[in-house]
Amino acid sequence: MIGFAWNILLGLAWVALTGNFSGPNLFLGLLLGYLALAMIQPQLPILQGYAQRAPRVIGFVVFFIGELIKANIRVAQDVVRPEMEKAISPGVIAFPLEARSDVEITFLANAISLTPGTLSLDVSDDRRVLYIHAMYMADEAALLDDIKNMERRVLRVLR
Repeated sequence: MIGFAWNILLGLAWVALTGNFSGPNLFLGLLLGYLALAMIQPQLPILQGYAQRAPRVIGFVVFFIGELIKANIRVAQDVVRPEMEKAISPGVIAFPLEARSDVEITFLANAISLTPGTLSLDVSDDRRVLYIHAMYMADEAALLDDIKNMERRVLRVLR
């Protein structure tokens, strides 16, 4: 988190020093700040892992946007179909968690809830099971695989 804050500060310093307050210039400043932090990372233990984490965050964002688009299209198609009741098969599943920390579980639960068609309901007291309501339970194994894939990507970003 400290590396990200430094990256933001370096990007803003770049914008201030160049006097060009445009989006592309800010992006250039953030990119140059990232490269500078990646180069000094071996000398500063507080920045350990920052340069490796940023590409994983970008990869997760791209993956999540793709999941949002697919889920929105599926829900929209089912809403406009006359036989909507046949397409929807709601249910609740218990998803076994690999995530252990509160941050990991919260991030995964929010990512699931933000995706149309799924909603995180509760976490078990021992924090090993996440209960999820899904609109499409026709293929429970495929749903569990999709959620497991999302959890794997979340853990790659956070660990």
